[in-house]
Amino acid sequence: MGNRLVVLHFGGRELEGFAMSGADKARNKLQQVKGKIKAATGRATDDPGLEARGRADQRTSHLKDAGEKVKDAFRPRRRRRQM
Repeated sequence: MGNRLVVLHFGGRELEGFAMSGADKARNKLQQVKGKIKAATGRATDDPGLEARGRADQRTSHLKDAGEKVKDAFRPRRRRRQM
């Protein structure tokens, strides 16, 4: 996971920056959807354990999303270079 240093070659110039955490955000959203499915299945089959695990998955993904938002808030903004 984590951030990797990325060097892009664009128009003969190098642009450095950190890889966006888009994959992490997508992974968190997938975990949230899985949690919703588990919780709904647990309610439909009257399985409180499965419902609780689904809700726990949802909470975990929400906390991870909050962490990603905090990282984005403190990430320095890069100015676009004039070509």
